[in-house]
Amino acid sequence: MSDLFASAVPAQPRARSGPAPAAPLAELLRPQTLDEVAGQQHLLGAGKPLRLAFESGKPHSMILWGPPGVGKTTLARLMARAFDAEFVALSAVFSGVKDIREAMHRFNKAQQDAFLPYVEQGLVTFIGATTENPSFEVNGALLSRAKVDVLEGLSNQDLAALFDRGLARVLPGVSADAGARERVVGFADGDARRLLNAVEILATATRTAGMSRVDADFVERTLAKNLRRFDKGGEQFYDQISALHKAVRGSNPDAALYWLVRMLDGGAEPLYLGRRIVRMASEDIGLADPRALRLALDACETYERLGSPEGELALARPSSTSPVRPNRMRYMPPIMPPAPSCPRIRPGRCPCACAMRRPS
Repeated sequence: MSDLFASAVPAQPRARSGPAPAAPLAELLRPQTLDEVAGQQHLLGAGKPLRLAFESGKPHSMILWGPPGVGKTTLARLMARAFDAEFVALSAVFSGVKDIREAMHRFNKAQQDAFLPYVEQGLVTFIGATTENPSFEVNGALLSRAKVDVLEGLSNQDLAALFDRGLARVLPGVSADAGARERVVGFADGDARRLLNAVEILATATRTAGMSRVDADFVERTLAKNLRRFDKGGEQFYDQISALHKAVRGSNPDAALYWLVRMLDGGAEPLYLGRRIVRMASEDIGLADPRALRLALDACETYERLGSPEGELALARPSSTSPVRPNRMRYMPPIMPPAPSCPRIRPGRCPCACAMRRPS
């Protein structure tokens, strides 16, 4: 799994003239106590698992699983400080089995196996950090010895508070209106590091322009395109395609259209989404309304002829109309056993309005 702490082999700094480079804002505002950590109240709130571990002073091996910029590295460092332990950062890129014995998604099986005897004897408290599902990326022996804690993307409220802290740090005396704050929070997409990097960019642009107040239009011009969190074939990909399916099953056309457009905006292959729409029309709606399948097939054919961006409008049509059609599974012929819950989707993390919750 990808190392999110630090490189195990730090590069030797070259001699240089002039002032040393300033630390990024994300590093300057890195929490120094548990109470300063933004979000993750399901783990850090009173009586919650990680809070209890900190208060008891008894560390346990764990794997922190979550998207980028939610505090995995910060929590690992706070644990080392709270438990009076030595923090040894290992990189899957630079660390071999020999390094591990002497002292994770990219760690291969041999590297992971090297941890086992030391974790088993309690000589090492293993804290892994990954953006990928540990069930797929960590071998079973190590997974059975470590508790998996799921970290969530930060809420809009947490990001807004972090925006105010960052702005006060780099631009004291400069204010921002509600529209500017909303744009930057949307740009961050749940990622605290991304938000603070955006604040730094805004600070440079604001000083250059000699402005005393940041508004929404200035943010739009400075940050340009708002790239949503997405990965082709990774955790975010499967989370989002599952959300699209659940929006249709939950008869929520607004949610279905939102997730379709979000995936298109993130770079998903339109015809892949077209095939998923055909599947939903066939399986989720089926005989409840046979016309849905014809509409989905026509949308795929239209996209093949027109391409982007016009063809994407054709894909949006069955995405927004399918959820309002009669539903569905009771009409499915008993030719297939019910599929188990997909292990790629985090428990309680489906962002669709029809399931657990819709993102803020």
